[in-house]
Parts: sequence; C-alpha cells; structure tokens
Amino acid sequence: MGRTVILLSTLLVLACPSPALAGPKEDVAAATQAWIDAMNSRDTERVMVLYDPEAVLWGTGSQSIRVNPFTIRDYFKSLPTFPPEFKGVILEQRVRVYGDTAINSGAYTFSSVRDGKPITIPATRPTPVAL
Repeated sequence: MGRTVILLSTLLVLACPSPALAGPKEDVAAATQAWIDAMNSRDTERVMVLYDPEAVLWGTGSQSIRVNPFTIRDYFKSLPTFPPEFKGVILEQRVRVYGDTAINSGAYTFSSVRDGKPITIPATRPTPVAL
C-alpha cells in the first residue's frame, strides 16, 4: 500500500505541468502590462497601488514632476471620468536588467473617441519651451 501511494504521488507530480519561471525581464514586462491594465480599468486606486510611496512621476500630460503619493494621486484623479473607449496599448518595450535595477524603455499610446471619431494619443512628455 505504501509503495502504491508513493508511486501514485510521484506520477501525479510528474504528470502535472510545472509553472514556467519568469525571469527579471519578464517580471518587468508583466509589471508594465499591469500598469496598462490598471489604466485601462480607469480605476485610480488600482493605478496607485502600483506606485511606491517614494515614487516620482513626470506624467505624459503633466507640466510638473509629482514627488509624493498625494501629487501622484492628484495626477490620476480624473481617470474615472475617461470614456469607456479609453485604452492604453504598449507598442514596444526594451527591458534591461542591471543587478537589482531594471529599465524598461519603449512606447505606448492611448486611444479613445473624441467627437465621435477615434483618436490616438502618443504617450510622450510635454516638449520643453525654449526661453
């Protein structure tokens, strides 16, 4: 009986697919997708939980850098008012990992509908004004 239980247990473990282990690059890409998904939900709280309390944000539609949770939350406060058609899409990303630091460079857009017409908004920072 004991050998049968051990044999069945071993076969069960071997028959079950093992989950693929993600590496650091995949983890960073997944975190970026989680941010896009949170933005697409138009839920400010879902976005905010992705930001560290010491995060610094220069939002794509902001003239100023946000340096604490209060000002970052203020930046995203109008998110729930965005139309249901609002959607962010990652166009490309290049993840590089240097020890315990990762950099994800790339591009994403937001799309929506304005005046009944589809629009696409590239996610870029405002262009500085020359003095």
